[in-house]
Formats: sequence, structure tokens, C-alpha cells
Amino acid sequence: MIKHVIAGISTLLAIWAFIHLYTLDKEVNKLQRIAEIIEKTKMEVKLSDKNKIQQEVKQEQKNVKQAKKKDEMAEKLKALKERAGNMAAFKVSPLYKKNCSSCHGTIGEGIIGPKLIGRSKDYILKNLEDFKSGKRKNYVMYGLLGNLDEQQLNDLAEEIASFEAKLEAANK
Repeated sequence: MIKHVIAGISTLLAIWAFIHLYTLDKEVNKLQRIAEIIEKTKMEVKLSDKNKIQQEVKQEQKNVKQAKKKDEMAEKLKALKERAGNMAAFKVSPLYKKNCSSCHGTIGEGIIGPKLIGRSKDYILKNLEDFKSGKRKNYVMYGLLGNLDEQQLNDLAEEIASFEAKLEAANK
């Protein structure tokens, strides 16, 4: 009888060991799958990060080059505007050169903006005031005139109104 009890206990222990090993094997398989997923993810992240960083570096280099080009172009444009203002048939004020000449020309002949030469002081002053107040809608003019006071507007109108006479005098 003792043999039967020992055999029964041995059988139960063997079954328990088999079940325990089966459970452990399942856990090991799960851990192995998790490790494989982590490894795949690491590789993908590493590659995507590397590519992303390389793209960001290239984009930053491109941005720096574009910024340098813009700065160079701005300097060239500034020098060109300065020269254009001084090469005109007559000299204009820095106020006109800064605020008006790039659109209306160095002597009011009109480039992008309308021709100003030959207009009266009252006409010009009224239009300047209308643009500044927003009565006439033009965002460029509104932005340029927003910081000018009444005296500066009056000076501009007076100067522009004198362009025709100055041009005639320069051509004699």
C-alpha cells in the first residue's frame, strides 16, 4: 500500500511538474514575443529618428542658406534704393525716399503706385490723410503713414507737389 501511495504522489508531482513547465514555457514564449516586438520597434525608431534628424538638419541648412540669401538681397535692394534716390533728376528728402520712392518712383513718376508728379499739394495731402485714417483702403499706404505726424504728411505733400517744377528746372 505504501508503494501505491508513493506511486500516486509521484504521479501527482509529475503531473504538477508537467503543468508547471507548460505554464513557464507559455510565459517564456510571451516574453520572447515581447522581446522581438521591442527589438523591431527599436530598429524602426532608430531608423526613423536617424532619417528624421537628417531631414531636420538638411532643412535647417536650407533655411540658413535662404536666410543668408534674403539678407544679401535685402542689402542689395537697400543699396539700390539708396542709389536710385540719389541718381534722380533732383534730390528728394529722406522721408520721401524711405516711404514713397519704392512704389511711386524716385521723382514721383510712378512704378507700382500711381504717378504723383504734377499733382497739387492739396490733392496729395488729402489722399495721404485719407490713407492714414483708413478712409481709403490700402494696407501698404496705411502701414507706411501710420507712424507719420501731420507735419510730416504736410512736408511730403509739399515736396511731391514741387516735383514737376524741379524736373523742369533740371531739364533746362
